[in-house]
Amino acid sequence: MSVLFAAPLWPRATGGLVVSGCKAKRSATASDMAAKANHDEQFAVKLICKDCRSPVPNLVEDFASGDYVCGDCGLVLGDRIVDTRSEWRTFQDSDGPDQSRVGDGANPFLDGDQLDTIIGAGSKGPSALAGGSGRSLQRTQARTTGPTRANQTLAEAYKEIATFCDMCDMPRSIVDAAKHLYLKAEPDYFANKGKKRNVLITACIFSACRQEGVPRTYKEICSLTGVSRKDVRRVFTLLRSVADTRTTVTSSEDLVMRFSSRLGLDLATSMLVRLVSQRAKELSSISGKNPITIAGSCIYFVSMLIGNERDSEAIASLTGISETTIRSTFRILYDNRGAILTPDILARNPEASENNLRL
Repeated sequence: MSVLFAAPLWPRATGGLVVSGCKAKRSATASDMAAKANHDEQFAVKLICKDCRSPVPNLVEDFASGDYVCGDCGLVLGDRIVDTRSEWRTFQDSDGPDQSRVGDGANPFLDGDQLDTIIGAGSKGPSALAGGSGRSLQRTQARTTGPTRANQTLAEAYKEIATFCDMCDMPRSIVDAAKHLYLKAEPDYFANKGKKRNVLITACIFSACRQEGVPRTYKEICSLTGVSRKDVRRVFTLLRSVADTRTTVTSSEDLVMRFSSRLGLDLATSMLVRLVSQRAKELSSISGKNPITIAGSCIYFVSMLIGNERDSEAIASLTGISETTIRSTFRILYDNRGAILTPDILARNPEASENNLRL
């Protein structure tokens, strides 16, 4: 039995000569020595024939005999190689995707063993089923496969969840959490006829965001799916009782970073807004307010503090709260600026000054 010969490949220009597979003894300049030192560990492996040692090996995989053969001299370099081709005939035309392999792995969010057989519609070639019977068999199977209808409905809902989450660049953990919530809440939600699937999908995404610690506001989620906030609140309450979700309470610190980024504020300013929101929540006159209101007002307060004021109308449009609410909360922050703007906060930004604040 011949052994497959493996040689390390290290192609490098050497004054017009290419050295491959071994180190050449030669006189080298200082620059060549430096280049060699930088590439000492960058080796590739090149498989060549043990006898031919051709720089361009012609190796053939003979799956019928299970051998790895050199195409130039016929030397058998290896045996018992694994055949990666299909194990059965597919009886299909050359057009279309290869259906010789099995499908995807089992989906944990679908019911059943998921070992269904699907009849294809056939092609328009000479090997197509006569008389269009492929389409007929496909329609017959669709009418008779009752147990898979539930999985088809779930698959459609999961596809919508993934689409909506991709539109907001949400991570895969939120997509999986939303699918899990949908699977749990679907029987109770659709117990009564007339329920809309989009409402449940929206509530599941909203709940999954809170569950994973990256909450979104009702406006962000509702504008994404076109569902009213009232319906989402109602179904969100159902999810908490049916799916036994443990969602965290949304705080202003969870929102200021995302809002600041969308308004074009840099990271240092966003961190300053986060600190101000933490101090603002300690005030008795602000502690009970909506976290979105606190976040929007703190962004308006800090942007004015550093001399880079953002329009209150733009903040109101982004956060979904009224401009009047932002200004009224800003007035509270302005009146308590002595307790909020401690020396350590003002030292974080050299441009921060109380003189920039105005009503």
